[in-house]
Amino acid sequence: MKKTFLSCMALLMSFGMSAQQSKYSHTVQAEKLDRGVIAVKADNGVFVSWRSLLGDSKDLLFDVYRDGSKINEAPLKVTNFTDPAGTPGAKYQVKAILNGTDIETSKEVAACAENFLRVHLNRPEGGTSPAGGRVPMRNYTYTPDDVSVGDVDGDGEWELIVKWFPTNQADNGDQYRYTGNTILDCYKLDGTQLWRIDLGQNIRSGNHYTQFMVYDFNGDGKAELICKTAPGTIDGQGKAVLLGDAKVTDDYRTSSGTLAGIVVNGPEYLTVFNGETGAEIHTIEYNPPRTIRTNSQWGDSNGNRCERYLAGVAYLDGKTPSAIFCRGYYTAAYVWAVNFDGQKLTEKWLHKSETSGQGLYGEGAHSLTIGDCDGDGFDEIVYGSAILDHDGVKVLRTGAGHGDALHLADMDPDREGLEIFMVHEEKKSPYKWDATFRDARTGEILWGNPQSAHDIGRGLAANISSKFRGYEVWPNAWYANSSDTSRANKTFTCTGEIAIDGKVPSSNFRIYWDGDLLDELFDGKYNSSAGKSYPIIEKRSENLNGTAASWAFSSYSNAGSTNGTKATPNLQADLFGDWREEIILHDQETESDLLIFSTTIPTDYRVNTLMQDRQYRVAIAWQNCGYNQPPH
Repeated sequence: MKKTFLSCMALLMSFGMSAQQSKYSHTVQAEKLDRGVIAVKADNGVFVSWRSLLGDSKDLLFDVYRDGSKINEAPLKVTNFTDPAGTPGAKYQVKAILNGTDIETSKEVAACAENFLRVHLNRPEGGTSPAGGRVPMRNYTYTPDDVSVGDVDGDGEWELIVKWFPTNQADNGDQYRYTGNTILDCYKLDGTQLWRIDLGQNIRSGNHYTQFMVYDFNGDGKAELICKTAPGTIDGQGKAVLLGDAKVTDDYRTSSGTLAGIVVNGPEYLTVFNGETGAEIHTIEYNPPRTIRTNSQWGDSNGNRCERYLAGVAYLDGKTPSAIFCRGYYTAAYVWAVNFDGQKLTEKWLHKSETSGQGLYGEGAHSLTIGDCDGDGFDEIVYGSAILDHDGVKVLRTGAGHGDALHLADMDPDREGLEIFMVHEEKKSPYKWDATFRDARTGEILWGNPQSAHDIGRGLAANISSKFRGYEVWPNAWYANSSDTSRANKTFTCTGEIAIDGKVPSSNFRIYWDGDLLDELFDGKYNSSAGKSYPIIEKRSENLNGTAASWAFSSYSNAGSTNGTKATPNLQADLFGDWREEIILHDQETESDLLIFSTTIPTDYRVNTLMQDRQYRVAIAWQNCGYNQPPH
């Protein structure tokens, strides 16, 4: 695929620390990773890949060993190798060589029999929820939902933290019923279960209630888990999480009327758990409590707006990570920064936006994103249509209102710093935009699509063609303002020019999958003959008018995504192997297995693991937040 030199250089720079972050990178607390060797079945043997790490010498080379014997003729500059004689079960190691001397030997891994790693899970038993709200008594089972990762034991390998959803999970907005408990498990990549946390009866199950942050918050080399808890939560050692005179049996679910099952009363906690054991370390009261406003101030009486939570991880001081927990985004918005020193959680600051038309009020989205927006070395929180500075005080407000999807990246290589692309749900005349492209440093809207009085549900930003400079962006909807139909159903360049007319690409997740430096697209695709949707990765043609290649998961018809119609993966991240990303799906037949798919396509590019890029790494932490969005 033809690329200009400048576009290639821009793409390469988008992988490690950005230029504005690099001068601060020596102070940033980061995880220590091993080589992450993975060996999976390929069409022509076994494909082996491993990590390039920050700090590697440019002169570092690699040798690959199968069952103790070296199988490459000359030392490798790249971080992948296809072994045509390889078979499933063969054992592979990688040795790092500097100036002719072996300086490092990786762990030995067995080649998978498929192009995915299967991780078997301990599926929780289902149950029966009582009649209430708008539904009768009903049975429920559990499905693997969002997944996050952290190195909980300090061995240089990621562990998987799995959120289990009951099949009766519900949204306070329009689904009134009792739900089963939300459950969090931790597994090693070989399927060893380390612990289980039951969040209990007072944490409702649904996309809006449990955003769980997994990160090494205190810099001891091992990740912790921080999330919202309540009376009824049981930690990974079987101990109840309680404050004051609360009891584990306390039940604050509404018990009568059409709203039966929702939780709008009772104590609310924030707990940090030991990542290796699941034990509670410290618990504090959640701030702010939902009672900070009356129902009328929140804007409803059914516990909808007060029960909208977001969360993330941010380097607010440019050096160490803070946990970010948020409440509200349709109207009032509260952002709470919390630090963990290894023993206690402490508040860093609490931001309040409580007045219509000011601050973050009404500007939020169903997710957030985090990065160094102004180039000062400190992270900002992109709260939908507004940006909250690292100090929790300054807000850059656009007035563009609420939305479902937003993206932060260096999309325009000819502008300094980062840009934000967002689509908007607002349909009322005071709101001007269906989609906006803005400067992350100043908040200035550089261009956009005018209001069409429609809810624009999804939109994506990705570099899918080298024909155009920088990223391409597109709202997924085909609407247009009645006075200007020229911008309906279009894909745009990063400067707002029309790149291609016609049906827009899928607008779910972008992913690095094949051997070049462009993005591919991950989504669900409906198969009419099978009567179901299959996950698929698609590469767009250079002129964007069609599909150049695709990798369907139809051979694994049991592989399923999450979040319903949005078809998002359980997790997308650069988990092991080289810089290409893995997709975690779950087995819909057993509902007891994760399927971690890894590419088998060779690449000539050697790029540091994306998990050592600060913005990308915190994106993996917040990916489980609300309506999942892809990392950049």
